[in-house]
Amino acid sequence: MKDGPPSLDGGTGEQGIEPGLTEPAWLAKAGAQIQHMYQYWRSKARDGRLPRRADIDPADIPRYLSHLMIVEVVDDARRYVYRLVGTKEVEMRGRDPTGLSVIEGFLGPSLEDALSMYDGTVRERAPQYDDKPYVSTNGRWVSDETLFMPLSDDGAHINRILVFAATEPYRKPTRRP
Repeated sequence: MKDGPPSLDGGTGEQGIEPGLTEPAWLAKAGAQIQHMYQYWRSKARDGRLPRRADIDPADIPRYLSHLMIVEVVDDARRYVYRLVGTKEVEMRGRDPTGLSVIEGFLGPSLEDALSMYDGTVRERAPQYDDKPYVSTNGRWVSDETLFMPLSDDGAHINRILVFAATEPYRKPTRRP
């Protein structure tokens, strides 16, 4: 589901987050971990500007680190490149995609779905919420929700995307006679 706050400059001349903006509609149905990560990301926005990578402090969110990724936005055919991948994300994939493009290393319902979330985050300059569930390639984990949050070091261009996936062990449905 693509939904998020609109991108407004708040009168600064730079694109960012409008002060006093209402929360996105999807936030009410999102799980507690997604809500917490969204609020954390939102708290790092200062003076209407999108958060920078330097604003994200691992000491603030230690229990979520293994589920986080930082993806760089690049101006070539790769489009998006994994720069930091949490240990739970590596475990879910069965490999470490650090240094690979999203095209080469995505995990999700489909490549089109993954790219649409990254593209939407850049285009709309706002978090994108994806609630399409999928089972990891090793069949051990399921993700119900993923949050894509834009980061901008210069206040003008989205140069990184902070990604958080809420996961849990996969339990195969039991068959009833």
